[in-house]
Amino acid sequence: MKKVAIQMEELVCPSCAKKIEGALKKTDGVDEVNILFNASKAKISFDETKTDVEQLSKIIQDLGFEVLSVK
Repeated sequence: MKKVAIQMEELVCPSCAKKIEGALKKTDGVDEVNILFNASKAKISFDETKTDVEQLSKIIQDLGFEVLSVK
């Protein structure tokens, strides 16, 4: 399992965080998602053979949130 932290633009409401969390959890290969609402950060554990950071970032962007950095 690979772990990544994706820094997003400021999340303005808890429902935004829930929307992102739900979409990421539906992604094949994603094991665990933890959205830090106050920090506007997504911590994700995933199987690199099934998905990658680019796909995870695209899911967030497709929901209308800007990805600022990936660590």
